[in-house]
Amino acid sequence: MKVDLNNQVALVTGAARGIGLSIAETLADNGARVVFTDVDVAPLADIPANCAAREMDVTRDDQVAAVIQETIAEFGQLDIVVNNAGINTLAHRVTIDEFPREEWDRLLAVDLTGLYSVSKAAAGVMRAQGHGKIINIASVAGIVPLRLQCAFVAAKAGVINLTKAMAIELGSQGVLVNAIAPGSILTQGTEKLFYGEDGQFRDSVQKLLDHIPLGRPGTTEEIAHAALFLAATESSYINGHVLTVDGGWTAGYTREF
Repeated sequence: MKVDLNNQVALVTGAARGIGLSIAETLADNGARVVFTDVDVAPLADIPANCAAREMDVTRDDQVAAVIQETIAEFGQLDIVVNNAGINTLAHRVTIDEFPREEWDRLLAVDLTGLYSVSKAAAGVMRAQGHGKIINIASVAGIVPLRLQCAFVAAKAGVINLTKAMAIELGSQGVLVNAIAPGSILTQGTEKLFYGEDGQFRDSVQKLLDHIPLGRPGTTEEIAHAALFLAATESSYINGHVLTVDGGWTAGYTREF
């Protein structure tokens, strides 16, 4: 898929690996000047010449504000923001009565409040410009809750309704806000858990795939192309939408009764 993002400036959070890296690279491949941001920029040694890498922790408002200001100073505008930075927990897959408060706070600080902070900083710039696109990476867990993941589920459900709230607030000023809800995506993390030969839950992977009509995990490139579509000028009448990219996982039951 190719679109024209020439003369567009994009900022992607959590862009050092996985879905974020694929999105940032895809936007750059289609002509955008991309600011790759992450708490750890060490893996970003090789990015396109017209792009930049910036260390940014989405839980720190001072870093967020500084990177947004640096982006405007260097590139003169900010047209696209992809809020991808996110975390989950494996150590605390427990019921809510046993879920640690500090872990709840940690997940929501990144997955929801961090997204709010970046969006807040970007929205002011985009309103002044009279245009912009904010794309939030949610999850199918925000649509159909998964058990033993109360904080992640709550954060991603919050992302979905925050996306819609921002779309209502900003759309009349030329700023479009949409979300993508990925299903199970083949990343380094899910390979360690499910899909790799030594995956921690390798024995259970078929149970997961049985819920996906396509019978396989998605790729980071498939999420990146969804983001590319929402970033393109051709999607100029899409606002407040949640684009589910999950192989049909949330469409309904696939098991036979």
